[in-house]
This record gives sequence, C-alpha cells and structure tokens, in this order.
Amino acid sequence: MSIIVDVQDLTKRYGDLLAVNKVSFTIEQGEIFGFLGPNGAGKTTCLEIMEGLRKPDGGQVLLKGQSVWPDPKKVKNLIGVQLQSTSFYEELTVKEILVLFASLYGRKLSGLQLDSLLSMAGLEEKRNAYTNSLSGGQKQRLAIITALVNEPEIIFLDEPTTGLDPQARRRSWEIIQELQSKGKTIILTTHYMEEAENLCERVAIIDQGKIVAIDQPQKLIDQLGKKAKISFASTRPLESLFLAKLGAEAGQVNSGEGHVIFANDPAQAIGVLLEKAKQEGIIIKNLHVSSPSLDDVFLELTGKELRD
Repeated sequence: MSIIVDVQDLTKRYGDLLAVNKVSFTIEQGEIFGFLGPNGAGKTTCLEIMEGLRKPDGGQVLLKGQSVWPDPKKVKNLIGVQLQSTSFYEELTVKEILVLFASLYGRKLSGLQLDSLLSMAGLEEKRNAYTNSLSGGQKQRLAIITALVNEPEIIFLDEPTTGLDPQARRRSWEIIQELQSKGKTIILTTHYMEEAENLCERVAIIDQGKIVAIDQPQKLIDQLGKKAKISFASTRPLESLFLAKLGAEAGQVNSGEGHVIFANDPAQAIGVLLEKAKQEGIIIKNLHVSSPSLDDVFLELTGKELRD
C-alpha cells in the first residue's frame, strides 16, 4: 500500500492556546483511519486543516503528494467531506440536493451515477422526496453521499452516525465498508468505540493537541497488558489506599459512573474487594467483569471518558 495522506509537524495556535502541537502521522491508500479525542483535544482543528478549511501555523499536509497549503483549491476534487452537522434546503428533493452538490464541483451527474449513489445509501425510494421529510438516519446517509458526488479518493466522515439508532448506524457502517471496497481512503471521527473497533484498521488518539497513541485497535487494547476489566459502584467513595489493597497487579481508574479496576487475576481481586468492603461496611453494587476495550485504552491514556 502507498501513503496517500502525510501529515508532518502540524501546528496551530489560538492566542496562547497551542491547539495542535506538532502532530504527525500517515495514512495508507484504502485504509479506514480513526481519529479519536475528547472535545477540545485538537481533533477538529487537525481535520479542518487537512480539509483545507483552516490554515495551519506550521507543518505540512500532503494528500496524494499534493500540499494542501497554501492553496487548498488544488486538492478540492481529491477529497470529499461530510461535516458533523449538515443542513439541507428543505424545499429541494434528494435528487436535487445531489445535483446541486455536484454542480459545486463543476460536475453533472449522469443517471447511472445518481442511481448508484441513491442505491448505496438505500434512498432509491426517496429520490423525489423533500429533505424535510427524511428521518435522521436518512439525512445522515444523504450527507455521506453528498461527499461522494465528485468521486473523491479521500473521504472525511465527521461523526457520521451520531444520534442514530442501532439499525441506522449499522446501515451507515455498510456504506463505509462499501466505499473501502472500492479503494477509497476514509478518515473517520467517532464517539462510538464499537464503531472504531469494527471499522478502523488503525486509530490515532489525540489529547491536548498531541497524538498520544496510534496503532491497530486490538494492538492498543493488548498494550494495556491487563486481562480483565472490573467495574462497580459503591455506597460511599473508596479511598485510593483501599483500592490499592486489591492486589499488586491491579490498577484502577475512577470513571464518572463509579470505579474501574484492571486486574490480571479478576477472581482474586473481586474476592479481596468484597471482603474489604464488608470490613469497612461498604456495599458494592453493579459489579461487572469484561474484557478491556478501546474505550478503556482511551480512559487510561487521557484520564477522560470519550464523551467528556
């Protein structure tokens, strides 16, 4: 595979705030690449620079060997962008929206191209429907295919499934996977860790303007080096010393909804936890044991839950 996206030492300041701090990474052609981070981490600024929407203070972005800056118009026909929130003219039909977006690129959609886009999004029967009559999932799928009218090689999808029900989310996943099967390179931001684990070959986690980890999702999970995740709530706050007594191999992170403990020997850790809680007169509730996930990687690396 050849490198199609090359970001080197990307930097952006807003006054005294260093929003993006020498960020560097590459993406291979045909890859689905996840870009994850809490609000305010610099993720959106990075993407806007890559999309040619925001000028960097330093560094370089190459898309298929072409520099985005100082002239982002040169890569206009190379990329497709689906923004986090897209508003459509309510008195235009689905077909008219696609024709309009194509015209912005100086293109005219053939009947075959139009049919192909509608079929991909499952909107064939909505061809002549006004956009204000579409469901939330249908509008999101329309937003995705409007990013495809110029036949781009690199597609930016900014939280394409936010607010969708599970069925609509899965349908959007199918569209993304179909795009990859056609050789498209996809840069995906999402707040759903299951989505990133299922779709992305690699993910980058950004926090406070820096990339703190980048690798395949499963490799990042494996790097935790922990066998089990134990989550629980308690009737009163637990002191760090209490949690430290659960075992030398157990590490803990306090989440917004209770406690999360990672342990190589979950049975031993749970036994010690329940015994010490009994001695202290503390009731343990909602005890749950599971395997670590990408969400846990994020929590350990940044100290924040992704939705923060």
